[in-house]
Amino acid sequence: MIEMKKIIFYSVTFLSLALMWSACKKSNYPGGVIGDYVPLYDLRNLYKGSDVTLTKENMFGSSSITGVVISDHSGKNLPEGLLIIQDKRRLGLIRGISLSIGADAAKYVPGDSVGIKVEGAVLKRVDGILQVTGVQANAVTKIASNVPIPPNRVGSSFILAKPNDYESTLVAIVKAGFEPGAGPNDTYAGDKTINDGFDNFTLHTEATATFANSGGLNFNGNYYGIIFNSVAANGALKPHQRMRTIKDAIALSATPDIASAIITGYMADAEGADGNYEYMQFMATRDIDFSITPFCVVVTNNAGASSPTGVFPTKGWATGADALKTPAGLVSRTYKFDLTSGKAAKGTFFYVGGSSKMINGSKSKSIASANWIKAKNYTVATPATAPAGNGDGFGLYTSGLFANSGNASGFAIFEGTKVDVNTAPIDVIFIGSGGSLYNAPSVGYKIANTDFYDKINPITLAPQPYYRSGVNTLCFNYQLPADQGFWNKLGGVYNPSLGKWVKARSQSDIDLSTSSTIEDIEGTSLIKIINGVTGEYIRTDTIPPTRLK
Repeated sequence: MIEMKKIIFYSVTFLSLALMWSACKKSNYPGGVIGDYVPLYDLRNLYKGSDVTLTKENMFGSSSITGVVISDHSGKNLPEGLLIIQDKRRLGLIRGISLSIGADAAKYVPGDSVGIKVEGAVLKRVDGILQVTGVQANAVTKIASNVPIPPNRVGSSFILAKPNDYESTLVAIVKAGFEPGAGPNDTYAGDKTINDGFDNFTLHTEATATFANSGGLNFNGNYYGIIFNSVAANGALKPHQRMRTIKDAIALSATPDIASAIITGYMADAEGADGNYEYMQFMATRDIDFSITPFCVVVTNNAGASSPTGVFPTKGWATGADALKTPAGLVSRTYKFDLTSGKAAKGTFFYVGGSSKMINGSKSKSIASANWIKAKNYTVATPATAPAGNGDGFGLYTSGLFANSGNASGFAIFEGTKVDVNTAPIDVIFIGSGGSLYNAPSVGYKIANTDFYDKINPITLAPQPYYRSGVNTLCFNYQLPADQGFWNKLGGVYNPSLGKWVKARSQSDIDLSTSSTIEDIEGTSLIKIINGVTGEYIRTDTIPPTRLK
């Protein structure tokens, strides 16, 4: 019996091995043909620091490459003789390569699809640029014309981190301004520093370029161009961007849109009950006397129980609450604080929120010594005998300014105290994205031009004036333990001279205790206000990792 079991076991084993061997043989696909074109991703990876002669063996059986042309030599700003193509045939990743083919490179224009036989050519770095050299002009075959090239928006910090990945590709550096700001007599010629909110980056224009002496540099714009590298003394690649023609510069604005105050932090969920213990922190970017130049702050709460319930905010930030519904525990959809007294010096914090002025709920320490521009008990009607009312102009008394339910909340600061359906803030943030927020095309919460939001889509140039419209979808994250008292501290770099964030805000969550003090939220500011003339920081600290949804 035992012998019979062994025979059966070995028979099954051998049969399984035979089937596996058969399956492996089938996976070789007898009669299959290797494609003619090796992806540019794989081609670039062949280079390991020394010249590579291209063969079918090292190109995995292929002999050619293909791609869409991105070079345009009519502006005379690209290295002469280089035909530059890109593809995304491997993993959907855009990669490019420059080919040295001589004067014929100028015969091709962006959108031409080409195939190029490169077997026998040499892959090498020339003047810092990875190139395929030794390619004859007749090795290039034009396949099609007018192939669309989708915009590839890339933050400058990503290019700086991986310059080889973006070399010889067409990228759009978006919402960029010159550092320092461009003067009326400045031109594109030479190396100019631009900043897109991610980092500083070099825009290079040859002295012989057709637009080198063009003036009227954009205050804020998009810059399309090809990324090239040079090699630093330490061997590191140093990237820069070259526009092809003046059409690669797209103006977004001609004047700065300066925010007199910016949002720097908030307490949305204190230990214990939230009512009258929520507050917001701001920083003045100039000296402000609120009695002379009044402002206002509006908070929006889009929790499921907020009033009006389950509808889109038809009056925008001025939606307020439904005056006919005043049950216990009412949550007002939007609530307004007018700032009409007090002062804030440039680079200093000020606060708006509950009259308790406690750092973290009812059992915590007082921070009444901070610069409170507006503090009021928003949980009771004013006057006490009124069935509703409390917000300055709109908003009923409310048990909570912020939503902690999964739906979005947020707040905005406005210059002036008049807010209606058409009013846009000077700064705004949102926490979360759920709820009835935006109903196209014209119902929602208007945004400001900030580090996160754009009134005009910077790529398509289409209007998108509301949160959740177009690409205005970024928000901070509130997925934290409830009722624990996390202070949401924001970090970034704002340049008042340019009216823009040169480092976008990021979120750092600090778990406060009931014994925390004002130093825990002010002592090491993560927000930097930069002097646009000297480049010096008014406030300095380290910026934490971004936590965005």
